[in-house]
Amino acid sequence: QVQLVESGGGLVQAGGSLRLSCVASGRISSMNAMGWYRQAPGKQRDLVAQITIGGSAVYEDYVKGRFTISRDGAKNTVYLQMNSLKPEDAAVYYCNLIMRGVSYWGQGTQVTVSS
Repeated sequence: QVQLVESGGGLVQAGGSLRLSCVASGRISSMNAMGWYRQAPGKQRDLVAQITIGGSAVYEDYVKGRFTISRDGAKNTVYLQMNSLKPEDAAVYYCNLIMRGVSYWGQGTQVTVSS
């Protein structure tokens, strides 16, 4: 059993910053990647950023240069530093872990950006 717990969401003004954290616990081995997805009301869940076990990162075009994903392997934790936030970034952000080809999800954390 794998559990993912996100934290760090909240309300921020446009142009502000937030840092999301996600801690993975349980039977974790042979992890492939961790990442963040987001889902706004009425929209599908989309990839925001992902980082592999080797440290390679990919980003959605819209967040490149503003968001940074990082991980602490020893703590099974992934972070998402979000800078220069825009109202369009508002969504529920979900942590994702891929292990042996299987995806695991956190419960999500709400990010609200006021204009």
